[in-house]
Order: sequence, then C-alpha cells, then structure tokens
Amino acid sequence: MCKRNNSALFFICSLIEQLGRDLHRKRSDVVSSLGSKAVGILLKNADVLHCEPIEKVADDVIGEFRLERGSFDNVSQARYAVPDVWTMGKVYARLIEDASGEDDVEQTLMCVYGSWIDEKLSDYNSSFYYEPRDYIAECFRQGMVIDG
Repeated sequence: MCKRNNSALFFICSLIEQLGRDLHRKRSDVVSSLGSKAVGILLKNADVLHCEPIEKVADDVIGEFRLERGSFDNVSQARYAVPDVWTMGKVYARLIEDASGEDDVEQTLMCVYGSWIDEKLSDYNSSFYYEPRDYIAECFRQGMVIDG
C-alpha cells in the first residue's frame, strides 16, 4: 500500500505537471511518452532530483528522454487563476496514494494519468481539482464525476 505524504511521488507528479506546461502536452501524453521504465527511474531518483529547481530537472528530463513539444496549452486557456505545479502535483499524488491499494505506486501513477480523470483535473476552468481528495478518489474509482 502506498504511504501517505510520499515525497517522491509528490515531486514526480509536480515534475509531470511542469513537463506538461513546458512542452504544451497533456499530462497523460507526458507520462505515456516517458513510459513506465522512465517513470520508475524518476521515482527512484526523486530524492536527488528534488535538490535542483524543478524547471532545470524538467529541462534535463526533456533532453534525456527526448520528449517532444505539443500544442496543448491549458494554462493560456484558463479564465481564472491557474494552480501552480506544486498544487497540481499534490492533487495527483493524493489521488495516486488513495487509489494505489495493494498496487505499486508506479503502476497506479501510469493508470491514473492514463485515465479519463487526467482531462478533468487539467481543466483549470472547472473547480474539479479543488474538490476534496476523498471525492476525487471516489470519482476515479467509479470512472466518472459523481453527484456530490
């Protein structure tokens, strides 16, 4: 079971958010392009990676894993205040913690980012990402946004 307040997971989710913003790609596309092997490497090395500014780590990851630029830009499309990368990292990390159960973190991370919920969490014109963590986790488990 994934421990709560997993700092490596939090950093990697924040890094994925930074990569998505820098590359103008959906977060699911970033994770898919990285693949489970690279995600595992990043998770394993998060305690060292977090010592550098996240922007530098993102640049290094882009070069190391040859990530390409896209055209998705949810930041410029936002009509309201945009949450920072750390806020979104926390939202994803909490969801992965809550959804991991007996699965390993890497597998659950791949599953969460590859699911329908990535699109909902990346919509900064909605308030879904500000919902309570238990609600977001239950929506994920049910496979849809449920009535509150």
